[in-house]
Amino acid sequence: MSIEYKDVVIIGAGLSGIGAACHLRRNCPNKSLAILEGRTQMGGTWDLFKYPGIRSDSDMYTLGYNFKPWTDPQAIADGPAILKYIKNTAEEFDLTNLIRYQHKVTHIHWDSNTARWTISIETNGQSKQIRCNFLITCTGYYNYQAGYTPEFPGREHFQGSFIHPQHWPEHLKYQDKKIVVIGSGATAVTLVPELAKQAQSVTMLQRSPSYLTTLPREDQLLNMMRKYLPDNWVYRFARTRNIGITMAFYNYCRTFPNNARSFISKMAKKDLPNDFDMKHFSPKYQPWDERVCVVPDSDMFKAIKQGNADVVTDTIHTFTENGIKLASGNTLEADIVVSATGLDIQIMGGIEVLVDNQPYDFSQKMIYRGVLFEDLPNLGMIFGYTNASWTLKADLVSEYMCRVINHLDKSDTVMAVPKDNQSMKHIPFMDMTSGYIQRALNRAPKQGEKLPWRLYQNYLKDMLMLRYGKLNDGVLEFNKIVEK
Repeated sequence: MSIEYKDVVIIGAGLSGIGAACHLRRNCPNKSLAILEGRTQMGGTWDLFKYPGIRSDSDMYTLGYNFKPWTDPQAIADGPAILKYIKNTAEEFDLTNLIRYQHKVTHIHWDSNTARWTISIETNGQSKQIRCNFLITCTGYYNYQAGYTPEFPGREHFQGSFIHPQHWPEHLKYQDKKIVVIGSGATAVTLVPELAKQAQSVTMLQRSPSYLTTLPREDQLLNMMRKYLPDNWVYRFARTRNIGITMAFYNYCRTFPNNARSFISKMAKKDLPNDFDMKHFSPKYQPWDERVCVVPDSDMFKAIKQGNADVVTDTIHTFTENGIKLASGNTLEADIVVSATGLDIQIMGGIEVLVDNQPYDFSQKMIYRGVLFEDLPNLGMIFGYTNASWTLKADLVSEYMCRVINHLDKSDTVMAVPKDNQSMKHIPFMDMTSGYIQRALNRAPKQGEKLPWRLYQNYLKDMLMLRYGKLNDGVLEFNKIVEK
């Protein structure tokens, strides 16, 4: 029985996967394509997460695709609006018939003799395979099956509901309940003000504070401009402006961390009660050592000021039947505890990778230009920014992979593989101190000390390198099949 062949296969039909497919449609129109999605719906994160208030923590003028204007009035958009945007894009580019749902990829094998990837899939209890020349992984960066939950002492004694936001119960009734949200990251900051609208009380319990900064949920200037100007013009202006603001703020924070700390604190304080203890929003680390969380329209601060929410900075001594006893000796009563304690980082969705029948270990290899992997032919991974909108990098990566695919055809070669010819020193893939990143460093690929193995998390540098940089740089090798 013959195995189906496609020129390019994309794994994942989320924001990145749909975007990559659109770029292929635009730049490599003659390539046959299939999109494999392990779940029953497209949308990735924006279909998976169902917790109250789910939203982006980046503005949609930069989180949106560079080829499709965001026209919704929301600048900081809710999950359903983002999912609708992804689905509309897929329909516009005629991708819906290319997506194969419930196709979970278990392992992939590269054969240098044929310059083919063989992709092994589990679907509806059966195993099947598909082959391709070029493989693009858009599996995100975390485990879709489960989030990260620490071992909490005494948790088994708690008689209320214990929930991780990644798997929010569809019919959970939280009205008039006492709720404790454990965590201080983007998910917790999103949940607290939304739950506070109906709950009896909501407490955000954090071991350590995070930086929170306010942005408007709607950009009034852009919404006004859209009444008089074409959507493409407004979108282009918004992207350029917001990219500049984001980069300037990030560089300001890294160059003048004490000034940035003071600025962020003052912005928060003006929307909080006069007697609020600012220690709860005064991290020990510097801005952008971890991601700065967005508070749209100051909703988190307003919930605290109105008395609907509270913040406690402490550690958990033990769970009790009716809540949580803290190390300070205080007790938080709770009917519901939400463990917004982060994600479980997973490289390439946990897919096993073989190259000529030998296991490939990502933790021992470097990533090339933030796209391809050392000694791994014809496989690109989409991994967005940690200090800006994910899709800014995802678009550049997709464009670059299209350049590589087209160069293979023009040069009459069949495989592109980065080689480290300098025995470069390996350094961690990301330099942020966030817990979910630190927990994954021993499993993640590495970066090198300098280009093209170095990651700068800088949109302008990446744009010059990925969109306009030389392909034949002496590191990326383009090869034909070697006759044996």
